[in-house]
Amino acid sequence: MHVAHLTLHDFRSYADLDVALEPGATAFIGRNGQGKTNLVEAIDYLSRLSSHRVATDTPLVRAGADQAIVRASVVKDGRTALLEVELNPGRANRARINRSPLPRPRELVGLVRTVVFAPDDLTLVKGDPSDRRKLLDDLLVLRVPRLAGVRADYDRILKQRNSLLKTAGVARGGSRDAAMSTLEIWDDNLARVGAELLGARLQLVEDLRPYLGKAYEAVARGASRDDADLEYRASIDLAGTDDLPGQLLDAIAARRKDELDRGISLVGPHRDELLLTLGTGPDPGDLRLPVKGYASHGESWSFALALRLASYDLLRADGDDPILVLDDVFAELDGERRNQLAQLVAGAEQVLVTAAVAADVPDALQGARFLVADGQVTRDA
Repeated sequence: MHVAHLTLHDFRSYADLDVALEPGATAFIGRNGQGKTNLVEAIDYLSRLSSHRVATDTPLVRAGADQAIVRASVVKDGRTALLEVELNPGRANRARINRSPLPRPRELVGLVRTVVFAPDDLTLVKGDPSDRRKLLDDLLVLRVPRLAGVRADYDRILKQRNSLLKTAGVARGGSRDAAMSTLEIWDDNLARVGAELLGARLQLVEDLRPYLGKAYEAVARGASRDDADLEYRASIDLAGTDDLPGQLLDAIAARRKDELDRGISLVGPHRDELLLTLGTGPDPGDLRLPVKGYASHGESWSFALALRLASYDLLRADGDDPILVLDDVFAELDGERRNQLAQLVAGAEQVLVTAAVAADVPDALQGARFLVADGQVTRDA
């Protein structure tokens, strides 16, 4: 799979842009603030209908414009499809395939698969649990696109339930009885949809684990594949994976008073954690420590890179070769890690690299080159 042509209209800094691309490595070279990251962000947006840089669509629309359009000609197995998304902040987005409208924009999700390496990947290791949950959910959606709907449903249910908890917590008499009765309905909804999301995450962690060990061994000096591991820590004490809805409901009932006192949902996938550990081996007696708080800066970077590489390898194992985006990542790495990463990804169908200076692009990723300056993108002969 590769993107053969990218068209942007009022996306970020670009009023209008057309760029022809090709398989292999392509580098966008330009000083910071010139718009090179905006190019790869647009392609990544087509993949997941969300940005790896911001939480909402509003910053993606050029200042003064009402909407933005991202359109890409994508080649997969020799066949070409035209994918398009129209961003309308404050209103519903729209999506098309080969000019035909889709009933829901999220039907576009997963048709293009991307894996993005970026400077802020260090937050995967050092950041909040929400950063690691997002890593899992983004990967889930790329593997099973219908889970985009499950995740959206869960977020909606959680918002409604939190609002109801706040109301029930201060209500009295008949109003409280009515609120508590309604709350039971939202308990069931949260447990049902949350169980599907929880089960999918648990399976994903098991699928990802062997790829993580292999990737960490490849990027860390002197490491073995048994050093890096990850473990899913649910907000409840799981008794296996049978009847996850029932287990969530039991936990909700046990935390009822706390939830009413605090006015928030304390049970569910939104409270879960992905524990990342480094150790000396796979045996139960081997010492394993959390990466967050214990790993050195170099180890943390290696682990973050390994998470991205593992995601890429897992998607490849599913049958698709994702588009790799290396967004200003080489400037953050020392020479050895820079070359190691470049050699590991050089065989990908399409690699898109952004860099401030051409010297930051390793030899293994030399290919087509574009210069980005003053809102213009030109092919470097």
